[in-house]
Amino acid sequence: MARLLLIDCDSTLSAVEGIDELGRLRGPAVFAEVERMTNEAMDGGTPLETVFARRLELIRPTRSEVETIATRYLATVEPDAAEALRRIRAAGWQVAIVSGGFTEAILPLARSLGIERVEAVGLRFAANGAYAGFDESAPTCRSRGKNAVARRLRAELGAVEVVMVGDGASDLEVRGDADRVIGFGRFAERPKVKAGADAFIRSFAELPGLLGV
Repeated sequence: MARLLLIDCDSTLSAVEGIDELGRLRGPAVFAEVERMTNEAMDGGTPLETVFARRLELIRPTRSEVETIATRYLATVEPDAAEALRRIRAAGWQVAIVSGGFTEAILPLARSLGIERVEAVGLRFAANGAYAGFDESAPTCRSRGKNAVARRLRAELGAVEVVMVGDGASDLEVRGDADRVIGFGRFAERPKVKAGADAFIRSFAELPGLLGV
């Protein structure tokens, strides 16, 4: 009987928000606007699909810039995540990253943590590395997209228990499609998530105990 742990990436497995870091590369004005849109979506005030394409069009990140964010993720990984996930997998849990971030930036972090499954948003680039759009069919680029992923993975794996861990509104709304939502507040403590989650932690060191590991 499979048990499935779904984990957000930005401000959860890593201290940074990848889209905000890409915005920072475009200067203070673009960074401020991108960060504003990100916070509105993460706090639940703005539907994710309202800002997703707008942020990318504002930044138009290149392939090499996305690779830079991959390096930032690795440099800012949650310090207790590797050991906690090792224990959780050893107890038989399946682990997947479910994120509205970008697949190309997240994969190196996932590999470093031993996570084989990444459900995120793929980017498209021209031959010269210029931005050429994103995969608009990816569930996690829109509201309740993580719910769709949770349902699909539960069915695919025959999971008897599904737990979601994350810092944002898109993680909290997985309630109902996950058996439990655990809010995460080490890097960004959002009152709505803290109030609405089934449990709230500030370190991955706390996670095995909540999963009975």
